[in-house]
Amino acid sequence: MVPTILDIEASGFGAHSYPIEIGVVTGEGEKYCSLIKPFSEWHHWDEAAEEVHGISRDELLLHGQQGREVCLMLNRLLMGQTVYSDGWAVDYSWLRKLFAASGLAMGFSLSPIEMILNERQVEDWPLIKQSVLTKMKVPRHRASADAQMIQTTYALSVRSVL
Repeated sequence: MVPTILDIEASGFGAHSYPIEIGVVTGEGEKYCSLIKPFSEWHHWDEAAEEVHGISRDELLLHGQQGREVCLMLNRLLMGQTVYSDGWAVDYSWLRKLFAASGLAMGFSLSPIEMILNERQVEDWPLIKQSVLTKMKVPRHRASADAQMIQTTYALSVRSVL
């Protein structure tokens, strides 16, 4: 069985950045992705980050879901689970920022993907990830595609140690 993976795109790379898109792929293959409308107190915007993920602030304002709705959906989908991220240090802080701004508690936990990898998987990860990226041919860096790529990389890394 593959783990549930969560990935977040953000408004920037520093402490003032906030989540703008969340993508999830569950262990059962269910997918969820949403743009997040910035809260009124969230102003930071980094042009370099926008260049990476290709999402404009105007697009968020037009098509983003309210943060509280995103949190409620994440809790419904992930309640009681441990969910994994390959960028835990930043994804966790952005996730906490989203839930705090929404006034809700997280009903699931987020853990680094490295916690479920053995030494061989860690060694093989970069090569397998590059192979998956090449095969997926994803044109831009987006949360749902990244979550799928991480989950596929994990599945192939398990097979490589068998």
